[in-house]
Amino acid sequence: MKDFMRFVLIPASIVVGFALASCSGQSALPPEEDTLSTADLSEEAKGCVECHATETTGIAADWDGSAHADEAVSCIDCHEVDADSPMALENVEGHEDLTVTVSMLVPPSVCSECHEDQVTQFYASGHYRAGLQVIAKDSMQTLIHVHEGQNHPEFSGSSNETGCFQCHGVEFVVDESGHPGAETYPSSGIGNIYPDGDVGNCAVCHTRHSFDIAEARKPEACASCHLGPDHPDIEIYENSKHGQIYAAEGEDWIWDRAPGEWEPGDYRAPTCATCHMSGIGDLEVTHNVTERLYWNLWAKESKVRTEADVMDMYYGDGEAGRELMEAVCSECHSSTLYEGFLESGDNAVRLYNEAYFAPAEAMRAELAELGLLKDNPWKDEFQITYYYLWHHEGRRARQGALMGGPDWAHWHGFFDLMQDIYRLEEIYNLRIETGAIE
Repeated sequence: MKDFMRFVLIPASIVVGFALASCSGQSALPPEEDTLSTADLSEEAKGCVECHATETTGIAADWDGSAHADEAVSCIDCHEVDADSPMALENVEGHEDLTVTVSMLVPPSVCSECHEDQVTQFYASGHYRAGLQVIAKDSMQTLIHVHEGQNHPEFSGSSNETGCFQCHGVEFVVDESGHPGAETYPSSGIGNIYPDGDVGNCAVCHTRHSFDIAEARKPEACASCHLGPDHPDIEIYENSKHGQIYAAEGEDWIWDRAPGEWEPGDYRAPTCATCHMSGIGDLEVTHNVTERLYWNLWAKESKVRTEADVMDMYYGDGEAGRELMEAVCSECHSSTLYEGFLESGDNAVRLYNEAYFAPAEAMRAELAELGLLKDNPWKDEFQITYYYLWHHEGRRARQGALMGGPDWAHWHGFFDLMQDIYRLEEIYNLRIETGAIE
């Protein structure tokens, strides 16, 4: 590990004395005292690193310990844009002497200059549409602004800014200086949409500015979005035998093997990345997290994935995905084990489809046709319970079943589904009998 802290802990008077020089492209320290990884950088790039070492210490420290620093990939390599870019920064205090045009925002197209396959695979994954689908859904926008935001003249989007944006992504809006405004920035969403039209956010999993492959392989990298009552994937993982082994032993595993070389033996149990992305066995590494999926387990009704449009909820080739996932399982388990596990999980999905969603939807459709649903769904017990049935309990049951989380499949899943369907039947029968909304 490079001795970065020796650099940043120099007396404050020296920091101040060298600040202007470093921002103008000159080294903040004499060469013999400079411990940052700047030897192979251009003078302009050195200036960026050295100035940020005093102004935003954490950014420089992250970069200094990264593979980017080892390969002399500098701030400019990622942040430089054409002068006419819609993301270009202009008239920024402290950057007056820069001879290149830079942007705060770094879309995946920049990463693709070195990581072309990974970005292409990302564009072909369900992660790509994360922000686009939220923006396109009128029902979601109504929920956010009308109901959660209460049509507030100033703050109706606050739940979006602090909630939805931070996982799904946002369409960035920049001001005349090229800075994104507070209404759309910051966003850690994986489906961010940039002023130049690009979509995505590699830094969600490989957080900036260390961009560490080991970090992205750990389940915590997925946990900030794949959690909670509607898709408790990290909780399901923790409930699973895989998660138990990771919790007990994971800190001693090998996490930094090169892509395609990270195999059982480096770890005793898989993480999210192992099953959905890694080059385990004969499989190729992929950043298309949809590629190995069979069902859609988050839709109202689960169906095998068959659609070619990445924006379709049933996007993917489910049959091929199941074969790929079985290949993952086969690296550690016998076919008797994983085929039995998958058959049980598939049966749980079909139980949800046929015994819960189908009758719930039939009741909802009939009540809608008879005018026996309230205009405001969030004041209607039937519609609220229906929503919980598929969006919360139904997802928990299905995802728990196919990711090995028994408590989530049962007590947080089918047990709650049972209560939902019974309550829906009571409300339905009452409205049909009386011809009125209670």
